[in-house]
Amino acid sequence: MTIRLHDTMAGAVREFVPLEPGHVRVYSCGPTVYGPAHVGNFRSFLFADLLVRYLRYRGLSVTWVMNITDVDDKIIKGARAEGVSIAAVSARYRESFLADVKTIGMTMPDVMPSATEHIPQMVDLIGKLLERGNAYRTDDGSIFFRIASWPPYGRLARLDPEGMRVGERVDADEYGKDDVRDFALWKGPKPDEPSWDTAIGSGRPGWHIECSAMSMAYLGPSFDIHTGGIDLIFPHHQDEIAQSEAATDKTFVAYWLHCAHLQMGGQKMAKSTGNIARVADILAGGVSPRALRLALISAHYRMGLSFGDDSLQSASSAIDRLDTLLAALSSYRDDCPDDATLPALLDGAREAFVAALDDDLNISPALAAVFELVRELNRRIDARTISTADAGRATEFIRDLDRVLGIVPAADESLDTELQKLVDDRAAARTARDWAASDRLRTVLAERGILVEDTRDGQRWRRAD
Repeated sequence: MTIRLHDTMAGAVREFVPLEPGHVRVYSCGPTVYGPAHVGNFRSFLFADLLVRYLRYRGLSVTWVMNITDVDDKIIKGARAEGVSIAAVSARYRESFLADVKTIGMTMPDVMPSATEHIPQMVDLIGKLLERGNAYRTDDGSIFFRIASWPPYGRLARLDPEGMRVGERVDADEYGKDDVRDFALWKGPKPDEPSWDTAIGSGRPGWHIECSAMSMAYLGPSFDIHTGGIDLIFPHHQDEIAQSEAATDKTFVAYWLHCAHLQMGGQKMAKSTGNIARVADILAGGVSPRALRLALISAHYRMGLSFGDDSLQSASSAIDRLDTLLAALSSYRDDCPDDATLPALLDGAREAFVAALDDDLNISPALAAVFELVRELNRRIDARTISTADAGRATEFIRDLDRVLGIVPAADESLDTELQKLVDDRAAARTARDWAASDRLRTVLAERGILVEDTRDGQRWRRAD
């Protein structure tokens, strides 16, 4: 096995070697639940999903942790505006996020820790940094990480640590820190903000400390892979590294993987600019969840992905081709001998698929291998050169590859009693040459999400997504 991944820290593609043979520990920065996640967020989440699925496909055991940030300046602002608690706001949008996760076919992480449930772990980590001299208190009860105490600062983002910090979630002059570059580990109490009474004083955690504490709680002080969007490289991930390694004297993460932005209308998709599209909005426009998923994973994760009607239409067409093939294979019947060349065809497709994904999750040629196989299987169905057993083998093969992609419909093809009766009635109408009844029943079934086609092997149906 030779999987290669692009490590942001190294700035190059490296052979992936798990820290623990056979077991991979992965942490992904999850949503801050102050509003609904948009599809730009899901591009990053689905990239991590694809990574985890592929590692498991290659026979590795994976522990995947994705955090939920449920205390944050934006959540506090939203709660204040609504006159409700931060718990009420975060719970609402957490449920919205989990509903989208299910809809879009994302694998549920093994652990989804919330920040507010891990205050003790954060306090313990901050205490260690205070003891080691890497952190200091200010008059208002805040605690800051002293960047000058950790010389390697800036390696991940390739920054000069003497430079000014940008993109911070707290104004530079909001707290009385010693150096403008230093970042907040703990924010002193304020009358209109949530606060916890702890061994390090009252207050609430800073954003960066949350991920360090939660990742180490479930994956240990050193783990294999950390994923996130490229916008998190600095300051968030750089700060995670500094506070974690300063506290443990160990390498925090072996491989840093970052996903490029999703663009819509030529601009980065972001809530701050209003240039966003939510999962529910896209689906309400008639796009299927599987087509949306395919559109979001169809380009290499380190390449910017242009999102819009064209990409969604292309993905929808690809899903339709895949569904049509699977329906054809399901209904195919022929007593001819097995196709002696089919095993080589399937083996070749698998080799191309694996070779592409081994190469830093190069999804485009992997998808090309799948859809070239779709084209060839359709040709063999039309030519009647495969057997009924071959059709079953081909279906099983495609479903096996889909353990990585997650774009094939569920294997359960049973219909409820009412729909099955409509399908059977239409078949009877065809047999009786009652074309009017046949057409009427086809329309009724289509309105209920069942697409019916007449083939050489008889009537076949598939679900409209």
